[in-house]
Amino acid sequence: MSSGDTAYLLVSAALVMLMIPGLAFFYSGMVRAKNVLATALQSFFALGIVSVLWVLIAYSLAFGTDIHGLIGGLDFAGFNGVGESPNMALAPTVPHLAFAVFQLFFAAITPALITGAFAERMKFSAFATFTGLWLVLVYAPLAHWVWAPGGWIRNLGALDFAGGTVVHVSAGIAALAAALVIGRRSGWSKKTPTMPHNLPFTMLGAGLLWFGWFGFNAGSALAANGLAANAFVTTNVSAGAAMLGWAFVEWLRHRRVTSLGAVSGAVAGLVAITPAAGFVSPLAAIIIGLAAGVICSFAVGMKLRFGFDDTLDVVGVHAVGGIVGALSIGFLASTTVNPAGANGLLHGGGLTLLGHQIIAVVAAAAFAFAASWILLKLIDLTIGLRVRPDQEVMGLDMGLHEEYGYVFAEPADEAEPAASKNNKGKGE
Repeated sequence: MSSGDTAYLLVSAALVMLMIPGLAFFYSGMVRAKNVLATALQSFFALGIVSVLWVLIAYSLAFGTDIHGLIGGLDFAGFNGVGESPNMALAPTVPHLAFAVFQLFFAAITPALITGAFAERMKFSAFATFTGLWLVLVYAPLAHWVWAPGGWIRNLGALDFAGGTVVHVSAGIAALAAALVIGRRSGWSKKTPTMPHNLPFTMLGAGLLWFGWFGFNAGSALAANGLAANAFVTTNVSAGAAMLGWAFVEWLRHRRVTSLGAVSGAVAGLVAITPAAGFVSPLAAIIIGLAAGVICSFAVGMKLRFGFDDTLDVVGVHAVGGIVGALSIGFLASTTVNPAGANGLLHGGGLTLLGHQIIAVVAAAAFAFAASWILLKLIDLTIGLRVRPDQEVMGLDMGLHEEYGYVFAEPADEAEPAASKNNKGKGE
């Protein structure tokens, strides 16, 4: 066991955890002011739900003893056997606990990403129920397929360094199912979209996400080594290239660059490099980032063309960005970067790896959509998905949580004594 690798992985886990409040800022800045707290709370509450369920059962389903390549057994339920010694099949140089908690934060941010699709209109009870069920029934099996020893996609030979299919494709496609099942926001229109209320919040959130993503991707090397350094560099340059790509499209179309477009581009680049970060060179990462910035900037317009209300563009950024990154491995991966990977088409590997990547993307997307659709329909039939119309008009902050995100003046009963004092002798 390596103390250096252990320290590195624990710090990386903390960086991934920081992405969750980063996501809260990123999302809450893009909604209307009356929904800022409700939107941020969903990210934080997802962390609480997942933290408990991960220990109880979800980690075991994801990384427990393989059952027919589809799911893990219950041998790690309650973190039984997850201790201070390494698990040689998962991470041989760090404590099993360190690996498990690192994976916990991956699991926590994934359902939090989905919340952007149904922001401003889902009941809190429905959100909490969906998050818990989705973690156990969708995320855990997918993580097993792709990352666990014996998982069928891993055995197939498809590559996913840090979660392109497991995290971003699954969350983005689940977001599409959620937007379709719950329906559009009241007053939503293709011609008059709602405007973000606090773009500095969104930019702050994007910065925290960018920072935390180094733990997400570079930490997935599971060791403080050269592969981690490569993933760190490819993560950064892909984000920068995607920001430039998105900005270029904005300039061509509108002769301006927006702050929302710039940070959305950066996030698209981070999403796209996630599956590829440990398999491609920095130069290839620039290509992936540019492609993601351009493609995702067009993809976010799909909701207007097809008429579904994906509030915060989860489908266009995460589903599409994840697909771009996963498929790019089939072209740009190189065993020079990572001997444990494979060569893509441009490095003499032929079409084999690209075919495996296509199968992985289609399987993850189909499973995530079908399972999410069924879960959402069942929740709607039982406790209901959507808030009451009056709560939606009022805003979820007050309608569901009886809180205000912004208070710019003291309540009248507190301000009155001071006002009375100031008006003495003035003919009140």
